[in-house]
Amino acid sequence: MDDNSVIPTTYAQWRNCIEVRCRIPLTATYIRGRLSELQNGEHAKTKEFTRLYGTDHLKQIIAWFRRAADELT
Repeated sequence: MDDNSVIPTTYAQWRNCIEVRCRIPLTATYIRGRLSELQNGEHAKTKEFTRLYGTDHLKQIIAWFRRAADELT
């Protein structure tokens, strides 16, 4: 991912995108909420995410959120 790319391809890029570029702290509350949403295939935002980025990327994002949650403990 270069400076102009929007879609991260590694965990480090993803964390940087969320925490630095978007200025969103990866708190336990935020992670739980996003995981709940992303793991619900019926949620409107999850359906839109899957439509835009595909199932494989959705699975990767879920894995990265889980990793971030594990790092908090």
